[in-house]
Amino acid sequence: MPVNDNKKAIISILRKSEGTPVSGQEIGEKLGITRAMVWKYIKALRKEGYDVRSSPKTGYILDSCPDKIDPEMLQSILKTTLIGSDVHYYSELESTNNTAREIAPQVSEGTVIIAETQKSGRGRLGKEWQSVSGGLWLSLILKPSIPLENLSRVTLVAGIAVTNALRSMGVDAHIKWPNDVLVKGKKICGILTEVSAEIGKVDYVILGIGINVNVKLSELTDDVRRNSTSVSNEMGKPLDRTSFLASLLYELEQQYIRFKTRQFAEIVDEWINLSDTIGRNVRVKTPAMLIEGKAIGITEKGALVVLDQNDKKHEIIAGNCRYSD
Repeated sequence: MPVNDNKKAIISILRKSEGTPVSGQEIGEKLGITRAMVWKYIKALRKEGYDVRSSPKTGYILDSCPDKIDPEMLQSILKTTLIGSDVHYYSELESTNNTAREIAPQVSEGTVIIAETQKSGRGRLGKEWQSVSGGLWLSLILKPSIPLENLSRVTLVAGIAVTNALRSMGVDAHIKWPNDVLVKGKKICGILTEVSAEIGKVDYVILGIGINVNVKLSELTDDVRRNSTSVSNEMGKPLDRTSFLASLLYELEQQYIRFKTRQFAEIVDEWINLSDTIGRNVRVKTPAMLIEGKAIGITEKGALVVLDQNDKKHEIIAGNCRYSD
């Protein structure tokens, strides 16, 4: 067995022991190698950041792993049938959305592209998205049979999924229209939806999601840091990103099933319950105009409903939203 395969196998054995010591002899017998070789691999793993505790009389215990996504562990704990059925993992990419666009026509629905860092991550309107180490930067390829006019619904569904996944970790997250997730008014996640369509029908959707999981805020620029937070900052400790990713993909699948099988009005109601925007005074800049007023609802097409000072309702399908209260 190649060196890297032996190291992965040792980590897998120690993970499965869940804190119970495993002797070098037992590991060696399972892998068909000597105890001396096991010790050699343990030392190599420690250099890579794995915290492996050892005792001559009891064996080895895995106390912690380096803060990297583990694709093999992800596949072993993932509880989905569609989302994440194919995972492409990279140490670094220009952009996960770019890579997703290149392969989308050839791969199956539910394919996920993950990168530890992005060199040219982007948000809405072409804005730079700082994708430093410790975050969760991924793109999901979906192939729903929906008309193009309903594309914004996918962003709403993704917002619900991310918010629910964060809340399951104890983080009090809320959705800001159209594509951000906030905690205590600070951005923790951005969502970028891109599409390929012909004659009004969607061929595929690329759902880009960026979450500041264990991002060190000190690594962000001053402008970005001022309005951002991270999961680790809110929880006071780092999160296991692989486990969190599994939870997120599960939540995305559940919401996607709802999206395809239930009345969208139900999803709108949940979005409103999780919203940070509804009830706020807003200024929404669109390509055509600036609209000011109170955000009072969301339509089934994903448009923000704003009531201006003249009691006129505006349905805004896309725009840059800022709070004015």
